[in-house]
Amino acid sequence: MKKINILLILALLFVSCDDFLDTPSESSLDEAVIYSNPILAEGAIMGITMSFAETESYRGRFLPWYGLNTDIEWYNSSANYETDNGKADLAVYRAAANNSQMNSDKNAWAKMYEGVERANIAVRGLKNSGLAEPGTELGHLLGEALTLRAVIYADLVRAWGDVPARFEPISGETVYIPKSDRDVIYKQIIADLGEAAELTFWPNEHTYTKKVTRINKTFVKGLRARLCLVASGYSQRPDSDSPRLSNDPELDKSVLYPIAKQELLDLYKNSAAGSMEDDFEMVFRKLCEEDLTPGGESMWEIPFSSSRGRMAYTFAVRHQLSDQYTAMAQGGQVGPTPNLFYDYDVNDLRRDVTCVPYRWSKTNPAIQELNALNSWCFGKYRFEWMSREVTSEQDDGLRKQYMRFSEVILMLAEVTNELDGYSAAAPYLKEIRRRAFDKSLHSSKVDGYVNAITSKDAMLKAIQNEHAYEFAGEMLRKEALIRWNLLQANMEDTKERMRELRDRRDRYEDVPAVLYYRYATAADVAKNNKLVEKESLIVYGLNRGENDPVEAAKYESNIEWVGTGKLKDEKIDVLFVRDPDKYQFWPIWQTFISNSNGYLKNDYGY
Repeated sequence: MKKINILLILALLFVSCDDFLDTPSESSLDEAVIYSNPILAEGAIMGITMSFAETESYRGRFLPWYGLNTDIEWYNSSANYETDNGKADLAVYRAAANNSQMNSDKNAWAKMYEGVERANIAVRGLKNSGLAEPGTELGHLLGEALTLRAVIYADLVRAWGDVPARFEPISGETVYIPKSDRDVIYKQIIADLGEAAELTFWPNEHTYTKKVTRINKTFVKGLRARLCLVASGYSQRPDSDSPRLSNDPELDKSVLYPIAKQELLDLYKNSAAGSMEDDFEMVFRKLCEEDLTPGGESMWEIPFSSSRGRMAYTFAVRHQLSDQYTAMAQGGQVGPTPNLFYDYDVNDLRRDVTCVPYRWSKTNPAIQELNALNSWCFGKYRFEWMSREVTSEQDDGLRKQYMRFSEVILMLAEVTNELDGYSAAAPYLKEIRRRAFDKSLHSSKVDGYVNAITSKDAMLKAIQNEHAYEFAGEMLRKEALIRWNLLQANMEDTKERMRELRDRRDRYEDVPAVLYYRYATAADVAKNNKLVEKESLIVYGLNRGENDPVEAAKYESNIEWVGTGKLKDEKIDVLFVRDPDKYQFWPIWQTFISNSNGYLKNDYGY
């Protein structure tokens, strides 16, 4: 019997799109059986998540590329946009419909709609069962299907703008449909998440929610709040030359912000929902150690297996060869813009976790070596923090952390500032900054800093800055800048910041030009057990104002770090090569346009 059940699930999940067009009566019977049985229905829900991990889906195309470039993040090879087979084009706002990385019928667009179709079938089957009620396993599975569909649609809209809205399984009449206004999709998925919040279990409440790779109520509410902010914000529209707000009164801030606030307060006040870790670095150590325990900082992670996914491959500190930490020589494809390190407060504990100035040498065993001013690494993913060795050449298996609890608190600050004023928002901003600074500095860096904010606009600006420091390298920034209508303006400012840094003037006049360095000794390790003797770099001159010649003389080696030749205009200028506000979205790839029977077209000048 068990073998027959598995075959039923597989038959449902892997049937081709053509087979969905006219569902025969026997398939309806199978659907009724599957979605009335929690074991079978759970297998079908897991089939939705399979669409995330396929080769050209989230795994290898969407997650490595969506979100680049911004005011704080860039593809380190952006300058190669004319020679690198379409990769940099995706980051520098120069993508074309025939992009060689994306224009295939197995691309993320296709896999996303594959996931949508599987979710649509699951939603229909579970609702038709009449058994998917709150507090039941089938009810939770319905909430999970609704949420996974909402995740996919949220990502489709953030990458492509207006896209076809499919909320029912494909039939003969709906094989070809045009794009829908994204507002239709936002309203549907916000409503769906409201329903899912009533159905899903809290973290640890059921065996389904014992790992952060499964949907739970905390993530559902957090995602609903995020989408309320996005849907009520700015974005590029086909009918406008510049980004604008929605014209739909149901998506006005006055409607959506109270919904977001209630969802966020439900999480903030409920100890079962989760909380921020006490230590910022530990958030990412746990991620790299693959700690899937729910109820903490991580709210949901895309469930890649250990043999799928390219998060470390793309975002980790660079390893140039197979070495003592990894057999995969990857990482460092994406990094912070060079100015970001210097934009942090020098005492901000998030800075050195996020911005890494070194790579690992071409030796085995490897040692840390200074990289270059124009090619920093992000440090939130690190092979050296993993509890297992990556042996694959292509996939590291680390998961995408889709939402953290700190985002709940920062969103709560934002909506409270809008609805209740800057004083009401202040405690939430303080909570974010409290973790970012040592307790000895809380009086000045937390209380003093936040208490000096005396207007709604100043509070929003502080929240926007905090968003950068908290989430750099997590690919949340682009969507946030778009909804704030700051994408182009902030990226222009970053170009100017990089020029000022290169010339050590204006906002960066106190940045040292030379770095002095040595390798950790046994005495260093005794003081800081995170260091490794003769492997870890000890650097003087990275911090603003570090230019004491007596201190510098204690170091064995030095290099010129900042200067005209270290950050050239050719690199700065390719942060974007076309106006980001006019190319906020990727084009729909040509293969899908060509096979749409004339129903699909590209806007935004493509």
